[in-house]
Amino acid sequence: MLKKHIVPFSVVATLFILAKVFTYQMPLAQKSLSKEAELNTTITLADRSKVEEVEKPQSLMAQLNFADETLPLGDKKVERKMKKILAAHTYKNTQTNLLHQKAAKWFPVIEPILEAYGIPNDFKYLALVESGTVEGVSPKGAAGIWQFMPGTARTYGLKVNGKVDERYNLRKSTIAACKYIKEMYGSLESWTLVAAAYNVGDGRLRKQINNQNQDNYYKMKLNRETGGYVYKVISMKQIMEHPKRYGYEKPRVLLAYNAD
Repeated sequence: MLKKHIVPFSVVATLFILAKVFTYQMPLAQKSLSKEAELNTTITLADRSKVEEVEKPQSLMAQLNFADETLPLGDKKVERKMKKILAAHTYKNTQTNLLHQKAAKWFPVIEPILEAYGIPNDFKYLALVESGTVEGVSPKGAAGIWQFMPGTARTYGLKVNGKVDERYNLRKSTIAACKYIKEMYGSLESWTLVAAAYNVGDGRLRKQINNQNQDNYYKMKLNRETGGYVYKVISMKQIMEHPKRYGYEKPRVLLAYNAD
């Protein structure tokens, strides 16, 4: 009889011990899983934070550029000047309706010619800066969409005489402008400097580069008009591509060339 009870008792004892062990281990396992879940959550939040940081909109200065050449970030003097010139191109101060009308007429002709000559698309805004708001002949004798002087126009293939003035021919003058721009880029090797040279002249700008031993447009000391010229072109680009930021309603004509 005694032997019959020994086996059941040992089985019960074993089961009791195992129950204690599992009871002890389960909280540990749950705690371990909880920590793992917490760790995964922390990693997920960290990753999400990195993504959000990347997705945060850049500052306005970081977005501004001319022909993919950026302004020097962190330069307070440049930032102040850029913001000042941008402010001058708000809705109250710019003949935006006239600009939109000219852009709608000019850009479809200008853009493919720029592309054919390997010139950045941003140079189309030079045409608006040169003659978008002011028409006619300048006091120095420059005329047409690209404001060519008579001698420069002839150098790059335009007829300028008493009978015909091809500076007013959009297609022909744009081709001449592209030849001029392309030639300047060959020596200056910077689209920003080329834009500045378009305003002051290639020879004069190179002279200043040599005299100042400086080829960064934004750090050069230039006459007031040339010193603000590229800033003005960038401002023109901004208000034409993002009109709502500067107080304009989105004009219908802008739909053809990537408006907001």
